[in-house]
Amino acid sequence: MQLNNYDVIKRIILSEKSSASEDVNLVTFEVVQGVDKKKIKKAVEEIFKVRVLKVNTLNNKPRDVMFRGRKGRKSGMKKAYVILHQDDTIDVLNQTAH
Repeated sequence: MQLNNYDVIKRIILSEKSSASEDVNLVTFEVVQGVDKKKIKKAVEEIFKVRVLKVNTLNNKPRDVMFRGRKGRKSGMKKAYVILHQDDTIDVLNQTAH
């Protein structure tokens, strides 16, 4: 199945860790499982019109949790840490590129 660029990236992850790394021009995305770094780089460059220097990925595995005395399961996800060129930025609150 061929994914277009908008199918590769699910959402931008806003957290304390990702907000602290804005000085380094690092943006965190949740991406589809099974997508490689080349496709992630291409999707970010074409959607946000920025230059990507490096892409690091991380697979969070699903795990069992307890919530209010009941067993549950947290779904896994794949994150992409994208380092942008120093002249490029992505405004994560408005999700636009500058």
